[in-house]
Amino acid sequence: MDALAGLLEGPRARGAFMIRACFDPPWAVRVADRALLTVMLMVRGDAWITPDSGERVRLRAGDLAIARGPAPYTCADDPDTPPQALILPGGECSYPDGTSLGGSMDLGVRTWGDRVDGATVMLIGTYPVHGEIGGRPPAALPPLLTLTADVWECPLTPFLAQEIVRDEPGQVVVLDRLLDLLVIAALRAWFARPDAAAPAWYRALADPVVGRALRLLQDEPAHPWTVASLAAEAGVSRAALARRFTDLVGEPPMSYLTGWRLALAADLLRDTDDTLAATARKVGYGSSFALSTAFKRVYGVSPQKHRGRAA
Repeated sequence: MDALAGLLEGPRARGAFMIRACFDPPWAVRVADRALLTVMLMVRGDAWITPDSGERVRLRAGDLAIARGPAPYTCADDPDTPPQALILPGGECSYPDGTSLGGSMDLGVRTWGDRVDGATVMLIGTYPVHGEIGGRPPAALPPLLTLTADVWECPLTPFLAQEIVRDEPGQVVVLDRLLDLLVIAALRAWFARPDAAAPAWYRALADPVVGRALRLLQDEPAHPWTVASLAAEAGVSRAALARRFTDLVGEPPMSYLTGWRLALAADLLRDTDDTLAATARKVGYGSSFALSTAFKRVYGVSPQKHRGRAA
């Protein structure tokens, strides 16, 4: 798994979802759900996205925006329209005064808003939960990025518009994969811009040597890797790999592996009932004691306390 796919694996397993939002002006929704990533694809009409800090942006039909949480923002037909609804963590919806909407804006299968054939239609995909693995690459993204239809035409828009309102067996899996594909395609287009400042991990993936090494570490964290064995797999000398890896990624291979293993462990401890020993084996530590020692050194708490806080 590469880093673009890896940033989605954990969050998707913890409840990614998509909806179709339909509104008639004037409308405004305050989003404070603390989601990891939220993707907004305009199908019809236009909308303003106004972060609490930073520049507001206008989306027109065909445009796409990705908001990186947990900072809140407001979506509206006009920046001056006051919010009529509030989106909270867990998908809870309320009026601005805190009173529950109680399903009053539900319009059918994965459809929400004023009326099904509203003047404004947006497809919205959300990865709601922050994880150690999933949170790494998004941290390199701006709080709000946009791709306009004149620089990137999304080929998935018609298909997504059809699939999002279908109620068929396996539909959730279909939408999960489509959402992942949409995000990966959008981020590739974003980083490919002439003025893009792609993060180190993205540039490293394109390197034939370091990209190979990164994928091996990410896909097989429990393997007893050494710089020598990793260099042999990548087809270069140990010194060449260490130098090139550090230059592109920003840290040596074994340091990266340690961080990756502990991030995996943190997510497993939070999201599964695996014993500490089983978790240690999955991420490449020989014993629960070894994992506990490394985990406390990096995260400042024991694995048990980390699991208890998550619960």
